[in-house]
Amino acid sequence: MEFYNVTTTIKEQLELDDFVNTVTEGDIADVDLGKQTIFPLAHLMVNSVTKEGHALRFNCTVICMDIVDKTSDKTTNAFRGNDNTQDVLNTQLAVGLRALEVFERGVNKGKFTLDGNPTFEKITEKFENFLAGWAVSFDVLVPNRMTIC
Repeated sequence: MEFYNVTTTIKEQLELDDFVNTVTEGDIADVDLGKQTIFPLAHLMVNSVTKEGHALRFNCTVICMDIVDKTSDKTTNAFRGNDNTQDVLNTQLAVGLRALEVFERGVNKGKFTLDGNPTFEKITEKFENFLAGWAVSFDVLVPNRMTIC
């Protein structure tokens, strides 16, 4: 039950975001990073769950990414380059930050607790298409409602 609550809460928050078209869950190897996916993409992974007394600690990672548009034009701006990588990084960082808000200010405040400081790791990888974005890792504490029976 708690797994569903955590994953559904994150999924629903990501689906509300204007800069997310597709939300997936599971192993990153299962994500279709090819041209079939409708980007921007947010992908949720539950890395582990730890029982801590009357609470469960979910360690999660959400990857927020989009396709970088490259141009063959001559680079005229040494700082920004000839693509929209900085724009993608900016919007996808905002997606990750907004996703965390559901635990701090959303309707689930008090039901779930964001514990510690989330870590954002920049992604600028060359997959089948050039993608950029952020992988945000965080811990969520939820009450352990499991009964003995």
